[in-house]
Amino acid sequence: MPPRSKKAVVTLSVISNTTLVIGKAIIGLLSGSVSIISEAAHSAMDLLAALIAFFAVHTASKPADEGHKFGHGKIENISGVIEALLIFVAAAWIISEAIHKLSAPRPLESLGLGMAVMLVSSALNWYVARMLFETGKREESPAIIADAWHLMTDVYTSLGVAGGLAVIYLGGKIFPGVNLLWLDPVCAMAVALLIIKAAWHLVIESGRDLLDESLPRGEQKKIADALTALAPELRSFRNMRTRKSGAVRFVEIDAVVDSSMSVENSHRLSDRIEAAIKSLFPQAVVTVHMEPCGKECEKDCTSACTHLPSAGA
Repeated sequence: MPPRSKKAVVTLSVISNTTLVIGKAIIGLLSGSVSIISEAAHSAMDLLAALIAFFAVHTASKPADEGHKFGHGKIENISGVIEALLIFVAAAWIISEAIHKLSAPRPLESLGLGMAVMLVSSALNWYVARMLFETGKREESPAIIADAWHLMTDVYTSLGVAGGLAVIYLGGKIFPGVNLLWLDPVCAMAVALLIIKAAWHLVIESGRDLLDESLPRGEQKKIADALTALAPELRSFRNMRTRKSGAVRFVEIDAVVDSSMSVENSHRLSDRIEAAIKSLFPQAVVTVHMEPCGKECEKDCTSACTHLPSAGA
């Protein structure tokens, strides 16, 4: 199956979530189940998140312009944070409704239909989330990955609600005198706790790039190894600065070269440095500042120097 485009998968997410919101809301109102209604609210947040992801993917794909010299990639990180905040809002509402229902339980209707819609919801969300994860990881899209986390959380919470309804239904048949209605709001609160955990994960993942956190150490090591392989033309490198915006990595380094190297040769080396980094990360934006090698090694330069006297240079 050919890889799906970013816009195609977020469009599918919007369609599936719209269907689930309508279905869950209708069944929740018919049955009087707060856990199903909470799932409808959860899916409504998923729908809003999918719409935000759709907007973010469309905006982030625009090329750099006069007002945005570094592109629009961070809109995807902003989208991820907004989606996480929406999850917190949904969780607070679910807990409030569950507490109210726990204090004043009511008999539930259409439990079989409720279980059916929860199982259909889990299956549909699992299918869409799998495609979102696949596309989001391939395209390194924080917005799509955030949308996938929304739906994957819905998979587990819908299964939990279906399980709670099944226990209430079977319990009523086997032990007609036992009151199990409290399971419905308890399942709803379990839904809320699970999605709070997902929200916290999204805040951390999406927020770190907004703060221009350096690339992971593993990625920095790959870059350093690629640069070291350019010796002896590249004597050393220092002051490596990295960050990420959406799927785009920004890498800046000071390249230390022989002071007698011509401008033409240093330009060619700069191109080789850029090519070496882009071989690892094709969308990287690389900035290289050339510096002549002095007689004395500076501290941050020495650790990366390929021509130290102790190395036999």
